[in-house]
Amino acid sequence: MDGLTHDQLALLRAMLEERLAALAASAEQVGSGHELAVEEVETSPADKATVRLLNDLALEAAGHNAAQMGIIKRALAKFDDNSYGECEECGNPIGFSRLQARPEARLCIACQTRAERR
Repeated sequence: MDGLTHDQLALLRAMLEERLAALAASAEQVGSGHELAVEEVETSPADKATVRLLNDLALEAAGHNAAQMGIIKRALAKFDDNSYGECEECGNPIGFSRLQARPEARLCIACQTRAERR
């Protein structure tokens, strides 16, 4: 955790916990993901297609939410083993400004740039 002060770490942890709580609240509103967002009823074929599309979009959003929650939980776990703020690829510190923008960042800017070019 070189380069990050105690106050910076506390701020970043609070940001991650806040995001996790917001995602959890959103997931609670949507339900378990097994329920249909819109019930299919006897309607025209065009309406049925719309209902299926809305249900597919709701399931996709629930999947995205679950994935985001997993990423944030992994970032929070790094506080426990003192590896938060270290690049997973090169081991160098991730800059505070990058972590402020993306507190769940796993890579420093240089490694992220290389990964995106691949």
